[in-house]
Amino acid sequence: MSIKAPRSRAREFALQALYQHLVGHNEPAAIDAFTRDLTGFNKADAVHYDLLLHGCIREADALDALILPKLDRKLAEISPIERGVMWIGVFELLHCPDVPWRVVLNECIELAKSFGGTDGHKYVNAVLNGVAPSVRAAEVQQDRQRAALSPRAQRAPEPDAA
Repeated sequence: MSIKAPRSRAREFALQALYQHLVGHNEPAAIDAFTRDLTGFNKADAVHYDLLLHGCIREADALDALILPKLDRKLAEISPIERGVMWIGVFELLHCPDVPWRVVLNECIELAKSFGGTDGHKYVNAVLNGVAPSVRAAEVQQDRQRAALSPRAQRAPEPDAA
């Protein structure tokens, strides 16, 4: 059994709370009170949870505006879990510069694997990979350049077995 970091737990609780918001249209204060009473909340980073829950709800339209161009279907056809995960990812890309963009993507992929549909994590990955370069341009570009220069990337390609 792996021990989850407090921020990872905060994302899990924020996702559960965002699901209540998206599906039940419950008020943020009621969702917050309910979520804080859940077992294990005391092991979560409560400050990060607050930032994610209230920030995602407050900026829902702006987050959707960044997500929508990357979708291959209507927003209404996205599951509430995947939408909540994407909100968390885009919000963190925008407002949590202390969290590297690849960590944001990995955390969101894990959330989608744990809570979402069978291949939902692949969709979340594709969308967030599409959004990241526009909101974290310098970081993404620098990271990709570094990866291209790594010794592994400089190996000669395998010859085609024709």
